[in-house]
Amino acid sequence: MLTNAASVRPLVWTDYRLALLITVFIPLTLLIWSWVKKSEAIGALMTIYWRVASLLVITVYLMIPGWSVGFATALLAKLLIPLSIWFWADLNEEIREQPKRSLNLGFNAWRWAISAYCLASGIFQLFFISCAFSVEFLASESCQALLEPPLVFKDIIHGDLTPGFLGFWGIVGLVIYAAYLGYFLIVRLGRQGRSALNQ
Repeated sequence: MLTNAASVRPLVWTDYRLALLITVFIPLTLLIWSWVKKSEAIGALMTIYWRVASLLVITVYLMIPGWSVGFATALLAKLLIPLSIWFWADLNEEIREQPKRSLNLGFNAWRWAISAYCLASGIFQLFFISCAFSVEFLASESCQALLEPPLVFKDIIHGDLTPGFLGFWGIVGLVIYAAYLGYFLIVRLGRQGRSALNQ
């Protein structure tokens, strides 16, 4: 059972290492590759991916000061990311019609890999969703273990900046993200449906 820091910590660090590979390094490579190969469909889908996946960065900044909302946004990101890369009917059709070259094959392999990762990581995070809603759970060793990688990130990247200051910018990012998501769901989705190119 995932009840103490000793059993949770290795899984947390494995999750963060996989996240760096699957949600940062590979998609950045695919985005640049799509520009080089002038693949508009893959480039457009990767741009959409980065907009949606910015919630993961916001989550890290919310977790640095140990704010419980970060546990909820982490789970939400794992739901929105797969949706964002499979949702668009026009881009999916264009990508299917492209020749089966290395970029297309690499993109499709990554799309399945990140979907599987988000499912597995989301299930793992469901065990800790109580950390988002209960101060008692948030203070537990297992919840605190999930906050260790963001704190290491803070020490490496932001040095002497205070957790509260970084958390404030996480909240600002979350408000902007929520505004854009709300605009998309209420306005743009009704206008364009599942077409990403007719905006």
